[in-house]
Amino acid sequence: MRLRLDPYGLQLFVSAAEESSIARAAAKENIAPSALSRRIADLEHALGVALFVRSAHGIQLTEAGNIAYERARQFEAGLDTLLRDVRSLSGVVSGRVRLFANSSSVIGFLPERLKQFNAAYPMVSIALQERRSIEVIRACLDDVADIGVCVIEPVPSGLDAWPFAEDSLIVLLPRDHPLCARKRLRFGEIVQHPLVAVQSGGSLDRVLRDRAAAAGVELQVSVSVNSFDGVCRMVEAGLGIAIVPSSAASAYAGSAQLERRPLDEPWADRKLRVIALRKSPRSAAVTALIDVLKR
Repeated sequence: MRLRLDPYGLQLFVSAAEESSIARAAAKENIAPSALSRRIADLEHALGVALFVRSAHGIQLTEAGNIAYERARQFEAGLDTLLRDVRSLSGVVSGRVRLFANSSSVIGFLPERLKQFNAAYPMVSIALQERRSIEVIRACLDDVADIGVCVIEPVPSGLDAWPFAEDSLIVLLPRDHPLCARKRLRFGEIVQHPLVAVQSGGSLDRVLRDRAAAAGVELQVSVSVNSFDGVCRMVEAGLGIAIVPSSAASAYAGSAQLERRPLDEPWADRKLRVIALRKSPRSAAVTALIDVLKR
């Protein structure tokens, strides 16, 4: 008997595998967690094998699940190719683009660019995921993402890269901090004070720790958070000062209790790039989005 598989069910399975969580996958796919869990159970019943090990800490692929995940990704790619090939005959740019981007680009630059793209290409849907820069790069290399926007230096072999935006680093301080008396701040001055850190292991965290190691000093991290809005709230409360991208400060630092100062270091000139796996041909939808992001 021929097995009948539902493409939407496979899409939900892939999302659950990538998120390692039913709840996060359901939010990503805009479906109720109970409905997503039921679709995966239906898929497991159809295949006659468990695809996930479920626990209080989330879900994890079984050995069969890993094989199913790889084949499901190949199926999705083949289906996308089929749709592109058929729709290209009409001259209409359509399809789905997987876009991974780091936090500062999502906060500061992407909304306006994506609005512009959506107006020009209404038949293209964009699946946006916010990730750390290192994860964006890995996703593009593994062909999990069609396009990435992140901090990247140098560009790994196998990727194409184009300039996206300037996003210089600045210093965020509580309004009553003694360093507010200075118009510009050097890194050596900043590390003498408690710091609020963001995204441990991320590109910015690595840069600051590398610079501190090169200067022979140790960062005095008072608290570490995972988001730039969390950084701004901690600084506002007086728990320390922070070095953040200017885009993040512009988006979140609207409080009168916060002061911003330029970081007077050559490495503060931070650049974001658009990246994509080097391959040909690319779909018309991916090429169109790259062109809009490069402007």
